[in-house]
Amino acid sequence: MARTNTGGRQRGLSTLLSVPGALWMALFFLTPIVVVIWYSFGSKPDLYRTHSNDVLSLDRYGEVLSGAFLQTFVNTLQIAAIGTLFCVVIAVPFCYWLAVKVAPRWRYAVLALVLVPYWTNFLIRTIGWQVLLAPEGPITQVLRQLGLVDPAFSMLYTRGAVQLGVIYNYLPLMILPIFVAMERLSPALREASKDLGAGRWATFRQVTLPLARPGIVSGMLLVFIPLMGDYITAQVLGGAKGNMVGQMIAGQFQQGQNWALGSAMSVVLILSTMLSIALVAAAGVAAGAILRRRNRVATVAPEPQAAPMRKEVPA
Repeated sequence: MARTNTGGRQRGLSTLLSVPGALWMALFFLTPIVVVIWYSFGSKPDLYRTHSNDVLSLDRYGEVLSGAFLQTFVNTLQIAAIGTLFCVVIAVPFCYWLAVKVAPRWRYAVLALVLVPYWTNFLIRTIGWQVLLAPEGPITQVLRQLGLVDPAFSMLYTRGAVQLGVIYNYLPLMILPIFVAMERLSPALREASKDLGAGRWATFRQVTLPLARPGIVSGMLLVFIPLMGDYITAQVLGGAKGNMVGQMIAGQFQQGQNWALGSAMSVVLILSTMLSIALVAAAGVAAGAILRRRNRVATVAPEPQAAPMRKEVPA
């Protein structure tokens, strides 16, 4: 009985400790989403008011799905997918080098060099790339001197500039969880793989990478979700050629003062992001199941058949 009472008190204490976090999430996460969904069913009644929910309708969603939003959303999805992919390609070998090859006393110093720029204001970092990519900036000048581009070339205010900016801005979000996952791997696992005859690439592919998969998945989510709603990078580096959905939504709330249409765009963006993540997760689960089935079939060796006995013929 005493043990039961102790367990009940511990569960009650755990529930009590979770209340502040639940209230925070309800107040600053769920409530704004509910308000945005509610506004999306309204309209802009006149020039001086931002929204009205006197008459509820789905007309704003019709405007979103029939206008330029769809093309901008496709561009945003492409930028987000390519940016996430490049962040993975850059972060995985870097984190492996940092977690395995760098001495432990220097490991966190190198990690700090990666994270400290991320603590700088997001807008300032993006404006820094605006200076570097300007027509008279150092990057363009070097490319012209090497003869790689023509004199009229300018990378600023292009989709390529936006792509470069999002990779730079969100790369630390990919590096941190992958580094944590790889650092926790026991060196004995890699040594055992080498003792069994596996080379460095086979050990990395069959041991390190599968065990670091949770960190890779976490990094992809940390990069893809905020990147889909990013509008500062597109505004500063892309101009009209690098338009993204977040930029359109911000324009409806700030310049257009049409909160109903902006809310409908926000809801479509949230649902589309969730659907994209669900599709990628389903594809990953299916691919993993296929690979496990193939490995299971490959590891099951056929039983050797006994040789037929020969009858001795009497002489």
